[in-house]
Amino acid sequence: MPFGVDEAGKGPALGSMFAAAVHVETDAALPDGIADSKRLAPARRDELADTLRADDRIGIGLAEITPAQIDDPETDMNSLTVRAHAQAIESLSTANETKDENKNKNENENENGNGNGNGNEFAADPLAGLCDACDTDAERFARRVTDACALELELDARHGADEDSPIVGAASIVAKVARDAHVETIADEFGSVGSGYPSDPTTREFLERYVDEHGELPPVARTSWATCEDVLAAAEQTGLGQF
Repeated sequence: MPFGVDEAGKGPALGSMFAAAVHVETDAALPDGIADSKRLAPARRDELADTLRADDRIGIGLAEITPAQIDDPETDMNSLTVRAHAQAIESLSTANETKDENKNKNENENENGNGNGNGNEFAADPLAGLCDACDTDAERFARRVTDACALELELDARHGADEDSPIVGAASIVAKVARDAHVETIADEFGSVGSGYPSDPTTREFLERYVDEHGELPPVARTSWATCEDVLAAAEQTGLGQF
C-alpha cells in the first residue's frame, strides 16, 4: 500500500484539524515502533515524525482545516474530513515530485536520459492508498475522497486502519504531531489551553476565562461547537443575572 492517510483534531473545540498522507514503496522502510499515534507518548511521536521526515524514501503531505472553515454553515465535519484527506494526498504528490526533482539533480542514475524518475511515475500512475475511514460507511468515505481529489486514485478506506496498517499509523503520527504543534502555538499566545478537547477541564476553564474577560469566544475557538456555545450562553446568562 504505497500511501496511507489519517487525521487528527476532528473533535476538539479549539484549533485546526490536520490530515497527513505518507507515501513509501514498502513498509520495511518505515522506522521501528510505528503504531497508532494514540498509543504513543508525545516524545516518541515527535521522534518518529522527525525520522519519517528525514528519510528520502518517504514522502509526506499535510492539510489543515481551520476553525473558520469548520464553522462555515455551508459545510459539515464529514465533508471537511473528506476535503482534508484529499488535500493531504494532493500535497503528498507535490512533495514527492519536488523531492525527486531535487534528488535527480544530484544523481547520475538517468545519465542516458531513459531512466524512469520516481516523481514522474508518482504523477502519471494512479495512486494506490489506504485511508482511516472517518465515516460509518468506509466504502462511501473512500469514494468521496477519490471524487474530491484532483489526482487519479485507487483508494481503500477501513475503520481502524491506523491500528492495522503501519503506513496509516505513520500518517496518524504525522497528523497528531502537527496538531500538537498547533496547540502549542495557541498556548504560546493565550496561555494554558489544555488539549482543546471538550472533555478537558483546562480547555473549558480557558474558554470560560476568555469569555469572562473579553465578552466573546477566542478566535481559535470552533464557535459552532456545543461546548463553545454553552460557555458563551452561560456567560450571557450570568451577565443578565447581575441586573
